[in-house]
Amino acid sequence: MVPSNVATETKTGTSKADVPALVFRHLSKSFGGAKALDDVEFHVDRGEVHGLLGQNGSGKSTLIKVLAGYHDPDNGELEIYGRRIPLPLVPGEYLKYGLGFVHQNLGLVPSLTVLENLIAGALATKARWYIDWRAEAERALETFARFRLDFDPDAIVGALPQVQQALLAIVRAFEEIRAGAAEHGTPGILILDEPTPFLPREGVERLFELIRDIVSHGASVVFVSHDVDEVMEITDRATVLRDGKVAGVIGTKGAERNDFIEKIIGRRIDLFTTERVDRSASEVTAHVAGLTGGPIANLDLVVHRGEVVGLTGLIGSGYEHVPYLMFGARPASGGTLALNGLLLSLPAMNPYWAVQLGIALLPGDRQGASGVGTLPIEDNVTLPVLDWFRRGLGLERRGMRAGAAALGQAYEVRPNRPDLNLDSLSGGNQQKVLLAKWMQSNPDLLLLDEPTQGVDVGARQAVFKAVRAAADQGLAVICASSDHEQLAAICDRVLVFARGRVVSELTGNNVTKDRITEQCYASATLQG
Repeated sequence: MVPSNVATETKTGTSKADVPALVFRHLSKSFGGAKALDDVEFHVDRGEVHGLLGQNGSGKSTLIKVLAGYHDPDNGELEIYGRRIPLPLVPGEYLKYGLGFVHQNLGLVPSLTVLENLIAGALATKARWYIDWRAEAERALETFARFRLDFDPDAIVGALPQVQQALLAIVRAFEEIRAGAAEHGTPGILILDEPTPFLPREGVERLFELIRDIVSHGASVVFVSHDVDEVMEITDRATVLRDGKVAGVIGTKGAERNDFIEKIIGRRIDLFTTERVDRSASEVTAHVAGLTGGPIANLDLVVHRGEVVGLTGLIGSGYEHVPYLMFGARPASGGTLALNGLLLSLPAMNPYWAVQLGIALLPGDRQGASGVGTLPIEDNVTLPVLDWFRRGLGLERRGMRAGAAALGQAYEVRPNRPDLNLDSLSGGNQQKVLLAKWMQSNPDLLLLDEPTQGVDVGARQAVFKAVRAAADQGLAVICASSDHEQLAAICDRVLVFARGRVVSELTGNNVTKDRITEQCYASATLQG
């Protein structure tokens, strides 16, 4: 451990260009005897985008939190542009070393304006008796222009699309690190911690453009992600953590997906693929006619028994509203649903009746709408089927726990402990629990919204297999997603939306990631 009063410069004779932007050596951290980080070496070069991957629990978050000053390491050394930095860092101290962070929650204040959010950090660290808002707005517009962004400084952040909020958070962080980095004559290091799970594909591409702009100004970027494809697209190199140790450092150029997956999981796996079957002659499970609500206007949609139908499109196309309108979670203004011989009014639909009729919805907002993080797994799993466990005036807790344990084993939940709170599990294991919650009641129609968002590669394959296995047993599935690889992996058909209506249908060999993406962008001319 470096003494707290020591700050040393790099060896003389070493050019600045040869000095890494950031180096961790022998970094270790334990929690209650369990090693979250075990003698980790982590190097980020100047001007590179460096990926950080690993399954949930691999140590990614712990490493980032040590760097941010939220965790004190048990051991380790840190250098930033050749300067030895004493550990542990004080929370918030990273700014003076030219470090900036953007976390998944973005850290913006929705009720404030773009300008107020942009300068909030500066206002908090520097006392001012007067703010020239006009001058600040002009500086903000200059900053946005430098990164080719079109923001209104007076716009309320909560009203902005998610992708614009993410871009604003990144620009703010970069502007903050410039001040700290300038003190040492260095360009700074930006750490992006899972910035993309809630962004559609075109939003991800815009974010990547911004990352490249930032690197062109000399900065380095650490890109933390579950998404192997994104890491391969945007990074120069990537460090993979597994069980708290470095499993490998991979040069992105020329690498293959399985090179990363083998390091992440510890073995090579066969990526899930679907043997697509034409279900058009099969029994119709659900027939939507004239669905209208939000951006959706007069939609007709048929789903056959055993079929997985994907819904996708560009941001604003409306496809993501369909599962919620069908379930009654959002109000429909028109339309009917024919389900198993019943003709139902969609404006009259509500979630209670949807469940009674054999419809299940797994929302994309895992924490806010899909599960209750502060309740045990056994309570989350049994919420839709509590009647099964009613005994007199109470509930049969032993039966609830046993049922939850059986589902946990079937869906490979780790750890399989029904007494744990849902939010104590990794994102992937939470999603397995929430999928199992609905599948136990054998629904006739399953509605999915971004089912593997923020889920690591191993859990992702497990979710794919569970959905397809249920479809093979006759379940009809509608999956709304901006993840085109996911749609290609599990869907028999994919419907592409623009301006609230279906403009393209892909079947058979055309259901590929590239073809889906191509059709989404081909529909862009219909968006304006």
